[in-house]
Amino acid sequence: MLNGKTFKSSHLQDMFNGKMALVLFIACVAGILNSAHVSSMFENDRFFSHLSDMEREMTFRTEMGLYYSYYKTIIEAPSFMDGMWLVMRDNVTEFPNTINVLKRFNLYPEVFLGMGFRSFDSITKWMGIKTKQCYKVNRGQNLPPVANCEGIGDPSYFYVTAIFVEQGIMMAIFFLFGYYLSNDIFGGLITVMAFFFNHGECTRAQWTPPLRESFAYPVFVFEMLLVTHCLRSTESTWKHVISIAAAIVAFMLPWQFAQFALLTQIVAVFGTYTLGYINTDKMKCILIAHTLGLFTSFVFLFGNEMLFTSFYAAALLSLWVVIMLEPIINKLSHYIITFIGQVFLLLVGTVGFKFLLSRLLSVTDDAHIGNLFKSKFTGYQDFHTMLYTCAAEFDFLEFKTILKLSYSLLIPSAIIVIIVVVYHFGVLEYNIWQTYISNEKDEDESKDVNLPPVPRPKPHAELLYHVFQLAAFTVMALIIMRLKLFFTPHLCLMCSLFASKQLFSFLGTRTRQYSIVILLIALMGVSGISQLRSQWNIKGEFSNGPQEELLEWIIAKTPKDAVFAGPMPTMASVKLSTGRCIVNHPHYEDAGLRARTKKVYSMYSRKSPTEVHQNLADLQVQYAILENSWCVRRSKPGCSMPEIWDLEDEMNREKEATCSRLKKNPNPFRVAFKNNMYTVLRV
Repeated sequence: MLNGKTFKSSHLQDMFNGKMALVLFIACVAGILNSAHVSSMFENDRFFSHLSDMEREMTFRTEMGLYYSYYKTIIEAPSFMDGMWLVMRDNVTEFPNTINVLKRFNLYPEVFLGMGFRSFDSITKWMGIKTKQCYKVNRGQNLPPVANCEGIGDPSYFYVTAIFVEQGIMMAIFFLFGYYLSNDIFGGLITVMAFFFNHGECTRAQWTPPLRESFAYPVFVFEMLLVTHCLRSTESTWKHVISIAAAIVAFMLPWQFAQFALLTQIVAVFGTYTLGYINTDKMKCILIAHTLGLFTSFVFLFGNEMLFTSFYAAALLSLWVVIMLEPIINKLSHYIITFIGQVFLLLVGTVGFKFLLSRLLSVTDDAHIGNLFKSKFTGYQDFHTMLYTCAAEFDFLEFKTILKLSYSLLIPSAIIVIIVVVYHFGVLEYNIWQTYISNEKDEDESKDVNLPPVPRPKPHAELLYHVFQLAAFTVMALIIMRLKLFFTPHLCLMCSLFASKQLFSFLGTRTRQYSIVILLIALMGVSGISQLRSQWNIKGEFSNGPQEELLEWIIAKTPKDAVFAGPMPTMASVKLSTGRCIVNHPHYEDAGLRARTKKVYSMYSRKSPTEVHQNLADLQVQYAILENSWCVRRSKPGCSMPEIWDLEDEMNREKEATCSRLKKNPNPFRVAFKNNMYTVLRV
């Protein structure tokens, strides 16, 4: 028979197992719902299931089409290794140059999806399993009927389905994250519900699946969970190092901007270290993980110089210097002076190492990033920064976004949580300070009393880390609207702390606290459900007849080795759907590519047609695509292409735009194709 103590232990274990089963079940439900949600919105927006292969490819505009083209290359190659060879020795994307796409474009998602599709297709065919259904679709509008295939056996379906599954996994992780941070199931629930109620401000995966953030951000959420667990743990082990480093690699390989998010993370963790909330061993643990992750990513990206000379790499080096100098820094007379010294070393070291590494390796690929931030706070403008700042996603965060997040109570709720957390730390710091002052008095009274140091580590480092992390994400989002995908989900995560028993114990009983959480979710739902309904009501059907006509003409009337130049978004479609060589494309993070694009875009300047012709001939272009709307479109004052050119081409400011002149008289070009949207000029 079991004694009472054994029975009680067994009962507690059963309760724990039952609770964990419930947590995992809710996480799975949240993931499935989010995956279905983004999938249905994508289908409703484009009517993707009834599009032809070319139409589906045309929906992947700009850089999305460029990324998808490599997936297409891999699955259409005779073998997987042949496909890898083609993307690692690519002479189509930046003709006549041969580039390693894996090094330049963070293309590992397409590599794994290409390998996955080839394996899936081979296995299902061998087993005789039908994975797609094909039929003809009558499109109307004087358009011919098209063949259409629907099902996961279709390459494009397989591709987007994998992304939507990852979005589901992300939501499951968010629930687990909220649960872990608050130590309560309601913390996970409020995180998930806040995300759903503000879905349009949290992610773009439902509208632009192939973007790098769709692959990378879910991994970053998991990486932040691992860092949070490391900060909360009493000891740092190699398990923490390996798991965090692996997550960092999985985050960095798909996305070139991952380095900026990781930069904010190490600075946020460093903030907890300088304030005494983690010890040196834990700081070293996280630094080793980041260093290992950076080095591994550098290797897998074939020595990507932009990664090695990034501010992230420079900050890591600076933090190692700070840690190595800790014995000397701690000898300073007061811990406030110590804090100032550590922060000073980080700032000066980061800028210094960044400058030194860039100079030593002669890397200027990320120069446009510095110019972009410079243009945000000064009157600085140049051709390349204007291409960024004229796009809405690179502008400052819109005030209407802040209003929307306020109406859904997300921002007010997060502010309340932050006030409570800061108050909690304020009380803790005050008590420590009082103890310190008291000990100083005791030391003055008796020279035999040794003054104890300020205790390290202090409790709840993970909460302080998330306050710092949210502050960094807030600054990022305010400066560049596109980066709100870090800011808004983190607001949702911070709301999980409403369910924290320790932080909100002043509310009284747990029943009262749960009632307040439920009431908050209900109030969030007033605006949130309205936003969800507006998304569910989006009904569209993709159609772009002029571009389809252009692509069909290129396939039928130009040689397979023809070389094209034109607007970056259109070039991605040309490469994807026709396989023709292009000289410029939307992946703008390369100094050489930016110089090429500037030459191509002289079509929209006020230079003479002869000079434009020479620019294109220098690039060995055979066909130049002139997109009519680019000659006149203007997102805001000063943002039409001729106006952007006026910044650097002062001598031609008063002349008519070149594109307008070429419409009237194409000399020295020859018109090879023309419809109501595109003109193809033979160079």
